[in-house]
Amino acid sequence: MPIKDDASIREILKNAKSIAVVGASPKPGRDSGTIADYLARKGFTVIPVNPAYADVFGMKCFPDLTSIGSPVDIVDIFRRPDEVMPIVEEAVKIRAGTVWMQLDVVHEEAARRAEEAGLNVVMDRCIAVEYRRLVQ
Repeated sequence: MPIKDDASIREILKNAKSIAVVGASPKPGRDSGTIADYLARKGFTVIPVNPAYADVFGMKCFPDLTSIGSPVDIVDIFRRPDEVMPIVEEAVKIRAGTVWMQLDVVHEEAARRAEEAGLNVVMDRCIAVEYRRLVQ
């Protein structure tokens, strides 16, 4: 069952150092890029993941999670629900700590898969909103 209580979400955010933003985009007005930039300004190591770009806001962009090659605490997913399961499989493979599905991204089967593999799951919440609300 995805994590919903404030105390657990606060702990995930306070303990995280690196966040892979899957679907990050440098296009103006895209939440994925705006939030990646916001998280970087808050001191997180942000790792954009999008095969369409070499960099996002000056940060090296990777084509997929398995290409990163360094620990990832949170995988923040900005993709449609029907694209989530392969991302979760990669998150399991790289042993990420948490899978975070942004607002309106709900995939119960993917959440169960991540939890069964020992990952935390936060679903249908904006990481920037929760950070401002619970940590800042």
